[in-house]
Amino acid sequence: MIKKHTLAVVLAGGVGSRLFPLTKDRAKPAVPFGGKYRIIDFTLSNCINSGLRKIIVLTQYKSSSLIRHLRDGWTILNPELGEYILNIPPQMRISTDWYLGTADALYQNLYFIESAAPKYTLILSGDHVYKMDYSKLLWFHRRKGAQLTVAGKVIPIRDAHHFGVMHVDENMRIINFHEKPENPEPIPDHPDMALISMGIYVFNTDFLVDILKKDAKDPHSTHDFGKDIIPSLIHRHRVFSYPFGGTRKKSRLPDDTYWRDVGTLDAYWEANMDLASVTPKFDLYDPDWPFRTYQGQFPPAKSVYDNVSGGRVGAALDSLVCGGVIISGGRVIRSILSPGVRIHSYAEVIESVLLDGIDVGRRARIRRAIVDKEVKIPRGAEIGFDLEEDAKRFTVTQGGIVVVPRGTKL
Repeated sequence: MIKKHTLAVVLAGGVGSRLFPLTKDRAKPAVPFGGKYRIIDFTLSNCINSGLRKIIVLTQYKSSSLIRHLRDGWTILNPELGEYILNIPPQMRISTDWYLGTADALYQNLYFIESAAPKYTLILSGDHVYKMDYSKLLWFHRRKGAQLTVAGKVIPIRDAHHFGVMHVDENMRIINFHEKPENPEPIPDHPDMALISMGIYVFNTDFLVDILKKDAKDPHSTHDFGKDIIPSLIHRHRVFSYPFGGTRKKSRLPDDTYWRDVGTLDAYWEANMDLASVTPKFDLYDPDWPFRTYQGQFPPAKSVYDNVSGGRVGAALDSLVCGGVIISGGRVIRSILSPGVRIHSYAEVIESVLLDGIDVGRRARIRRAIVDKEVKIPRGAEIGFDLEEDAKRFTVTQGGIVVVPRGTKL
């Protein structure tokens, strides 16, 4: 079976500077998301649900919380059966440099890849939120006789400059590729759309090893798949684009399947709000595709209604409420409450993401905010109602989201 001959490599060492201050003390893939998850959980769950059982995670930047999470939540496979999820920090086997780029991260771990001897190597990013059956991607790669396959998605052209932009022929063979172009070219006959790389690659392993060794010797290379590797291969080798979600009739456009690069604070907030919408675009509740994570031993969530002492009503509307949360007479609307959050009487939380253990004081008000762990919101405090005042103390994004860093004393 093709899945048994595939090694999945998850790149989880990125700095995530655009998510600061959420990445002040943690790697981007370790940032909490959706209440009880970490961002990397979605990629790892996709691997398990796709039948992939050989997975390595390449860590680097501020990786301690990510390593703990992998240990506590992802020690689920049996090495005696040739299954594993391994955290591999920089080994310095080849040089004394940190990873210089995505391709260099693979090159510095060629020892492990060659030791595992997979026929195919699936390269994934640990910082996207999506659901994808990688086995379909692998079969597409095999059917096409490809040496490299790049997963592609159609997005509005206004957003395409953040990604690698591809053009393909009628057989989905890539004929042009530009990494983060200032003026992306649209898909023919679709001037408002562009086909972008999702940062997901399948290589024939022997081909990958040869390419990485050649790239390492190139003094002009930045050792990055999007900037260097893919553009150098498309005209000389069999390089294809896999349409994420299938193809539409009478068109070669992939379906509009949910995929989010939560690389900015605004995108992170919007993706969380997607989950809290009446009809979520991203389904966490599919029993055939469960998303795994580490879950602490929290008691059930609780709301408090007290009609005797002033009509306190603890309520959460259109919200995700995790274990250990107590809504003690406060009101929560379209928000994400992570484990152990406490909302006191008459407090109000609107369109906000509260991470683990946040304590919201009596009559406090929070709107359109992200509050990191270990923050106590004082009685009567307001966040998100006066952005000019908030900007003196916190990060305020271009979209008007207030971000309160972890451990802030108010």
